[in-house]
Amino acid sequence: MRELSFAKGHGTRNDFVLFTDLDDEIQLSDAEVAFVCDRRAGVGADGTLRVVRGKHIPGWDGDPEILFMDYRNADGSLAEMCGNGLRVFLRYLAQEDLAATAVGTRAGLRSGVFCADGLIEVDMGPVVLGRTLSQTCCGYTFTGRSVDVGNPHLVSFVDGAVLDSLDLSKQPTWDPPGAFPNGVNNEFVEVLGQGQLRMRVYERGSGETMSCGTGIVAAAAAAQAAYWPNDQVSVSVPGGTLQVRLGTTAMLTGPAEIVARGKVWIP
Repeated sequence: MRELSFAKGHGTRNDFVLFTDLDDEIQLSDAEVAFVCDRRAGVGADGTLRVVRGKHIPGWDGDPEILFMDYRNADGSLAEMCGNGLRVFLRYLAQEDLAATAVGTRAGLRSGVFCADGLIEVDMGPVVLGRTLSQTCCGYTFTGRSVDVGNPHLVSFVDGAVLDSLDLSKQPTWDPPGAFPNGVNNEFVEVLGQGQLRMRVYERGSGETMSCGTGIVAAAAAAQAAYWPNDQVSVSVPGGTLQVRLGTTAMLTGPAEIVARGKVWIP
């Protein structure tokens, strides 16, 4: 049995277990990550965020000493990027006296700034709109737009009643099935008005979450392409509301809080 010191944080109720491992000395298996994230047997979270030097991450060819956000989904699988996680990661670094304006991720270098109102704005990098596909959930088949925000998304626009009725306890399917060989995050979005959206999401490896930062950016970009030219978009999710500013890169602004610290014993 191993002891792990951790912090618990969230961004619009998308929650994470964070820990520092600069020298790559804490190796958690997929099963151990799943245990830590278990909401009844473990700490409970949508994923883990490990602070490690970039030189310890296979495939990282940037600054070897950079602080790297090693994100794992709740089932232990790796993820390229996490927008809410990035803000929480920066908040944690500041509290740990490891403050950095830029960190490494599997989607590349990402940066953020602390706003005067306590929110954090992060640069999510470029957004790439892809092809039209379909996705099926609860007997409905929707037209979807693939969107790359450093990780893959499939965005469908639905009306409010349908959005509320969807059972996202199981991952929706998509067609063609081979379009996303590493899986995809499924977003279902209601257009509330000019520059205003409401969204629910199924995150691969974690299930339905209260918020998804990259998904929010994907929804904003897909809506801009389909409905109106706004570059400022407000997106409401079950966990709160975030702001997206679309340009050469996408800027995401929202809260990030560290709410607890403790130790967990991993069997």
